[in-house]
Amino acid sequence: MDTVAAVVRPIRVLLVEDEFFISDWVAESLREQGFAVHTAATAADALRHLQSHPVDVLFTDINLPGGVDGITLAWRARELLPDLPIVYASARMNSLDSTQRVAGSTFVAKPYVPARVGRLLAEAVQGKSERVPA
Repeated sequence: MDTVAAVVRPIRVLLVEDEFFISDWVAESLREQGFAVHTAATAADALRHLQSHPVDVLFTDINLPGGVDGITLAWRARELLPDLPIVYASARMNSLDSTQRVAGSTFVAKPYVPARVGRLLAEAVQGKSERVPA
């Protein structure tokens, strides 16, 4: 009897973090967990990537350089991709008001453990069909 193994592609994460060492550390940890990671340092770079590459989940810091923060980035990303799961991170706040964030998004305070973030990202992708549209 022939069996065909299912091919499962990795979850594609767009990691938006302006601090190089944090970005590199988190990206490496996520890759070790089996994610495919693309990094961007600004919202503008992230939006360009979203317009031309498939992404399964956006993981963005809230405080970004260049005039567009992670909150605005998330709203613009959802305009482009209405079902895109979003996970926010910040060292300057412990939570994000529900009126500021896109529907169905998740928040994690810094410092965080990348293994926990990996679980949050996977859960966000798995639950995206159950989210209420923004």
